[in-house]
Amino acid sequence: MSKKFAFLFPGQGAQVPGMIKDICDAYPEAREVVDEVTKITGVDMPSLLWESDAAVLSRSDNSQLAITTASIAVMKVLEKKGITPSAAMGFSLGEFPALYAAGVLSFEDVIKVVRERGLIMQKTCENIAKANEGHNPGMTAVLGLPPEKVEELASGIKDAYAANLNSPVQTVVSGTADALEAIEAKAKEAGARRAVRLSVAGPFHSPLMQEAADNFEKAIAGVTFNNPNKTLFSNVTGKEAVNGEEIKKNAVLHLTNPVRWTDEEKVLNDLIKSSGDEWVLIEPGVGTVLTGLWAKSGYAETAGCTAVNSADSINEI
Repeated sequence: MSKKFAFLFPGQGAQVPGMIKDICDAYPEAREVVDEVTKITGVDMPSLLWESDAAVLSRSDNSQLAITTASIAVMKVLEKKGITPSAAMGFSLGEFPALYAAGVLSFEDVIKVVRERGLIMQKTCENIAKANEGHNPGMTAVLGLPPEKVEELASGIKDAYAANLNSPVQTVVSGTADALEAIEAKAKEAGARRAVRLSVAGPFHSPLMQEAADNFEKAIAGVTFNNPNKTLFSNVTGKEAVNGEEIKKNAVLHLTNPVRWTDEEKVLNDLIKSSGDEWVLIEPGVGTVLTGLWAKSGYAETAGCTAVNSADSINEI
C-alpha cells in the first residue's frame, strides 16, 4: 500500500501577523518564494507578511496575496522533503494555490492572478461599503443546521445566499444587511445553535459580487489555464475538475457562486476509499480551519488531516 497526499489550501481569513516567518528562517526554499512574489508584484512581501498588523492583513488585496504566498512557500518545503500532492483542493481563495499545485497555472501566473483578484475584490467591497454606508452587506455563519436547511431558508429571503457550505452543521450566508437580519432570525426559529455575523468586507460568493466577477473575467482573459496534471476539485461544482477552459470559467463564477466544500470533501473521501492507498491530508500555509472542518466531516476515520503552518509542524511530517 503506497502513501499518497492531498493538499487542502486555506482561504481568506486564515492570515495572521508574522505568518510563516519561522518557516522562511529555517528553509531557504520558502524564503525564495517570498522574494519571487516581491519581484513579480512589486509588493514588499517580507514587510507585508511579518510587519503588518491584523487590520492591514485583513484587506482582500493584502490577505489573498499573503495567504497564497504562504501556501506555496510551505508546499515548496514539503516538495523538498519528497512530499507532493496526488490531489489538491482549496477553500475559496485557496483554490488558486491548488490550481498551481495541479499545474493549471504557472507560478508567475497564479501570483499575478491572485494579485489582480485581491485588488478587484477590495475595490468592489469599498464600492459596496460606500453605497451602503452604515448598512453594509456581509456574511453570517449559521451553526447547528444542515446545509440543505440553510439553503432552503435563504431561498425564501430576498438577497440572501448560502455562500460557504462548510460542514454538515455550518453554513455561511451572504446578503444585504436586511437579508442577514432575516436569515439570523429564521435560522434561530428553525433550531440553529447560533447565527454569527462575520467581520468581513463584503458578501462573498454571492451574486452581490457580480461587479468583481465582471472585472476579474477581463483581468484573466489572456491567462492560460492548463488541464490539471493531478486530481483537482472545484468549489463551484463540488466535483473533480479536468478541463482548463472550464476551470477558467469557474474561476470567474467562483466569485458569485457558493463554495461547495462539503461536496468536495465527500468526493475526496470517495477517492481515498476507492484507491486502496494510505492517504494523508495536509493543510499547508497558515491556519487550521480546513483541518477542523475535515475532523467534523464524518470522514476523519478514512484519513487524517494535519495543518502544516510552522517549522515545528514541518519537522513532524
